[in-house]
Amino acid sequence: MDEAETGVGDTASGGTGSDILVVGSGAAGLTAALTLAERFRVTVLAKGALNEGATAWAQGGVAAVLEPGDTFANHVEDTMVAGAGLNDRGVVEFVIGQAPAAIERLQQLGVPFATEGDALHLTREGGHSHRRIVHVADATGWAVQEALLRAATAHPNITMIADQVAIDLATSRHEERYSGAGNVWGVYAVNRATGAVDLHTARATILATGGAGRTYLFSTAPKGATGDGIAMAWRAGCRVSNMEFMQFHPTCLYHLDVKNFLITEAVRGEGGHLLNPRTGRRFMADYDSERLELAPRDVVARAIDAEIKRDGLDYVHLDISHQPAAFVREHFPTIHDKLLGLGMDMTTGPIPVVPAQHYTCGGIVIDRDGRTDLPGLYAAGECTQSGLHGANRLASNSLLECFVFGEACADDIARRWEALPPVPVIRPWDESRVTDSDEEVVIKQNWTEIRRFMWNYVGIVRTTKRLNRAANRIRLLQEEVADHYGHFRVTPDLIELRNLLQTADLIVRSALHRHESRGLHYTLDWPETSAEAVDTVLVP
Repeated sequence: MDEAETGVGDTASGGTGSDILVVGSGAAGLTAALTLAERFRVTVLAKGALNEGATAWAQGGVAAVLEPGDTFANHVEDTMVAGAGLNDRGVVEFVIGQAPAAIERLQQLGVPFATEGDALHLTREGGHSHRRIVHVADATGWAVQEALLRAATAHPNITMIADQVAIDLATSRHEERYSGAGNVWGVYAVNRATGAVDLHTARATILATGGAGRTYLFSTAPKGATGDGIAMAWRAGCRVSNMEFMQFHPTCLYHLDVKNFLITEAVRGEGGHLLNPRTGRRFMADYDSERLELAPRDVVARAIDAEIKRDGLDYVHLDISHQPAAFVREHFPTIHDKLLGLGMDMTTGPIPVVPAQHYTCGGIVIDRDGRTDLPGLYAAGECTQSGLHGANRLASNSLLECFVFGEACADDIARRWEALPPVPVIRPWDESRVTDSDEEVVIKQNWTEIRRFMWNYVGIVRTTKRLNRAANRIRLLQEEVADHYGHFRVTPDLIELRNLLQTADLIVRSALHRHESRGLHYTLDWPETSAEAVDTVLVP
């Protein structure tokens, strides 16, 4: 097989053609690319820089059963409890069973996991009954991203292309001879360097585009997390599921100049206490008397939200200063250094924290092989609804899902390769009827408005009235954005606004559909949990 050129591909010719296209350069995308590159030519597109995705931001680690006395059954049960019974048990067992092998592969790639003697050091996070979080101090994601990027960049069969903002999937409708078959043949993407729209084609396409955190005003997600893959797949004809389950991390740093710095769950896992800053009282016993600070994220986030709203606070305190200073610095060097730079010392005083959107539990419906509803289209990672997380993700199961489903996609593509049809001639992007926008302010205004009403109306605690208000605003904005999209040349900002709005619509529609409170979806109008757990599935 011909070997692809190493490094960043040249897109001046208007795109690329390869065996497999991967959209997204995080843990899921690069895992798939590295597995496939043993046999095939793979192109990986990144929206911005190659290391800008959510993987690099993950502080916690990877959950795996490695501690003596722990079992796969324990990890499965913890995942099911956190997911409020909405998980697919078969998928949960499949993913958790793959965890030790995934850790081993990462070690082979050079990820320097923390050790204790001859064994890996394991920490504990909320919702876990045992210590099972493999980590690199408090910057696991960065170490994993660097190792995967290093291996992918060095591989002769992988072409890495940065600054490609995907607009839409290229499907049978875009064939030179129109077809309604629904096959996916790649993507159209704006090249940030040239402003032109490039066409990238392949016999199989994997969406590994991450979540939709930037739909909300406060989020720990990177700036590119605008639900692109979810929105593109929906527009092309894929079902989307469980979008109402938006996880809010309980402890994001409260600081006027730093909006999205996460204080990892492991701080609570290593003994950190949540305190009401007005009274100094440790309050989690009022909300979960058994698990306290180690309760699942939805419980802790709602507890903090309740304290803030009841007492009119801006934040609560997370305090680990009762632990030895050397212990804190050793376990949380990144957080410690960041806070020192902001004038706070976590070894001597508390950290001000607030909840913030953190993870998208719903997404594109996939099966155990990562296949979507459309031929030739696969998906993995945070943009999917695989059945693993249910109504609430268990801490540190997300990176694990990326590794397992990235490999599952790759394995299925390899198995089916001979049956995948060759790429037909696809029409280039048509810009003959549009002009450059003269109203960029419209995009910025709409972007801000969406994020603010999603935070206020579709946040941690919901009501039907608030959800309907959000739905009304979305309907008005859809007209404006569709008009703008139809008349003006696409830009990265316009693409993100369009996807942000589409994702917000899917979240609100899903939330209005669920007439109960379960996991991350908590509504004052339907506070009870139904006896039967049923997925919300939206059909285009």
